[in-house]
Amino acid sequence: MTTPNFVILYVDSPEKSGAFYSSLLGRQPVEASPTFAMFVLDNGFKLGLWSRHTVEPAAAAAGGGGELVLAVENAGAVDATHADWVGRGLRILQAPVDLDFGRTFVALDPDGHRLRVYWPNE
Repeated sequence: MTTPNFVILYVDSPEKSGAFYSSLLGRQPVEASPTFAMFVLDNGFKLGLWSRHTVEPAAAAAGGGGELVLAVENAGAVDATHADWVGRGLRILQAPVDLDFGRTFVALDPDGHRLRVYWPNE
């Protein structure tokens, strides 16, 4: 079976979104152009940002239809990441909370894509 290792988000401006994710992820994209930016994370996972205006075939979907999920090392890191992102001005949809699967919060990127940070219950 194949293993997914790459997610592409359709964005209004790959340059603007690339700068946002560069700051958030603490790394520069490995590829950047006016229509596409790509990040490769330490675990090999790839995040692509493709201009919604040039993606082929055209996509009707906009941000908010799914979530990019980021795991952190412990429950305290959920709260610390939340505080950091609030300080960066990210819009928060859900403040840190304990749910049945663990501690989590949800923010939005500039294109309305949901970003969930979590630490699973032990």
